[in-house]
Amino acid sequence: MPNRGKKYQEAIKLLDPQQQYEPGQAVALAQQASHVKFDETVELHLRMGLDPRHADQQVRGVVLLPNGLGKPVRVLVFAQGEAVRVAGEAGADIVGGDELIKQVEEGWTEFDVAIATPEMMSRIGRLGRVLGRKGLMPNPRSGTVVPMADLGRAVREARLGRVEFRLDRTGIIHVPIGKVSFEGDKLLENLATLVDAVVKAKPTGSKGQYIRSITVATTMGPGVHLDLAPTLALVSAG
Repeated sequence: MPNRGKKYQEAIKLLDPQQQYEPGQAVALAQQASHVKFDETVELHLRMGLDPRHADQQVRGVVLLPNGLGKPVRVLVFAQGEAVRVAGEAGADIVGGDELIKQVEEGWTEFDVAIATPEMMSRIGRLGRVLGRKGLMPNPRSGTVVPMADLGRAVREARLGRVEFRLDRTGIIHVPIGKVSFEGDKLLENLATLVDAVVKAKPTGSKGQYIRSITVATTMGPGVHLDLAPTLALVSAG
């Protein structure tokens, strides 16, 4: 374990590393353990009982967090024709076609979410090497490739706090659920909504225990382990 600073060492004293906390207490401890001057992101880390090497054990989805993420989200839309107007009226920050594609191809990625209409996909396919590594490539499975009829809704949801979750190569799902400055009950509601979405996305190839552990932590703070039983009960109650 790398050496940690004095403030981190003080923060970790708030926790019992061997204990699993009920959700409300875990969220409160994560907030208390924040030891930096900026408004940290609060993240949820789920260790799954899945093998990411198997196609039938993949987990991927999107969820609209009821209390957002606590930060402005810059939304880019690849569109043409009438879809340009629809995206702009819905609040997209950047909308365009060929000129925008060229700009992104040259390395510009000053946005948080990229959405595209289906007819644009053949033209933006070459952006995979730029957007793929940053997780910004529009994809039908993540709800970021949508027909014009759904474009306004997709843009509005992206601005409100729509997040994507997916299983990484180590079998873990990492997702932001808000900011340290949030009220505890709002973070808890976001947490329950996210876990509920993951539970509902259970793949057909899942065997044994689906979710093995859940940890909540701030960007630079120590992880707080959640007790699975009350966490999943919270989801069921919601």
